[in-house]
Amino acid sequence: MATTIAGAFQQFKANLEISSLQESTTSTRQQNVRDAVSKDFVVLDTFLTGSYRRSTMIAPLKSADIDVFAVLDPRYFAAQNQHTLLTSVKTTLKKKYPSTPRIKPDGQAVTITFTDFEVDVVPGFYRNGGGFLIPDANLKRWIPSDPKKHVELWSQSNKAHNGALVPLIKMLKCWNRANGNLLRSFHLEVLVRHVLRDVTISDYASGARWAFDKMRGKVWVKVADPAGYSDDVASYLAKSEADKIIAALDKAYRKAVAAESNASYGFVRSAIEDWQTVFGDYFPGYG
Repeated sequence: MATTIAGAFQQFKANLEISSLQESTTSTRQQNVRDAVSKDFVVLDTFLTGSYRRSTMIAPLKSADIDVFAVLDPRYFAAQNQHTLLTSVKTTLKKKYPSTPRIKPDGQAVTITFTDFEVDVVPGFYRNGGGFLIPDANLKRWIPSDPKKHVELWSQSNKAHNGALVPLIKMLKCWNRANGNLLRSFHLEVLVRHVLRDVTISDYASGARWAFDKMRGKVWVKVADPAGYSDDVASYLAKSEADKIIAALDKAYRKAVAAESNASYGFVRSAIEDWQTVFGDYFPGYG
């Protein structure tokens, strides 16, 4: 519960944090997964990636996934295509977790569905010229990427916003989840970072309103992977999906404008209720 707009957003920020106990659980789990892969493959490097490593993962942990990246010896690149590689990794993980019912390839990773959260195991290879190659079994191709570079870029951008960018990204991800995950997580993060490049976040309310506003015009615009390996992180979107995203962003923007207007007139309860409409139950109520 909160009685000020700033206080409500601070509580909202706290509500989205992963607890220290959950941090400990994820650390142990991902290490066990790394060890399992190393038993059957020559692994050159393993590291955490994805939203967990970029510090943009949001609670609850049960609806999140931890990404473990395993850099394999190039012999496997030559010997196996994308589908076969993911199937081989699945077979290895089944040995470690024989009683876990859901271990399956999912396009670019092998997903282990535990009772408390998921772990995505992403096999990849060092790429000539930098970065990594990861499999795309759906389109039968190798995707260039650099998740380590993403961590560096997100950290730099967060510092430029005095530590406010990462919490705001998490808030926008909560909005996305409340609207049925219209955008893929990484696409959303790239968009939020992109539309805030030339401004500085002064407070979370105006930052959210700005992001909703500017993102409306970017859904149909090609936005490159900031690490420089893809010309469009939104290539997965069909027109019907993009139209839904734009409509949802427009609705959120208009409600954000109403919330700021109510706050400017001192109608704090109404403003907080507006923000709850935008973000869902993780945003605190008035009181």
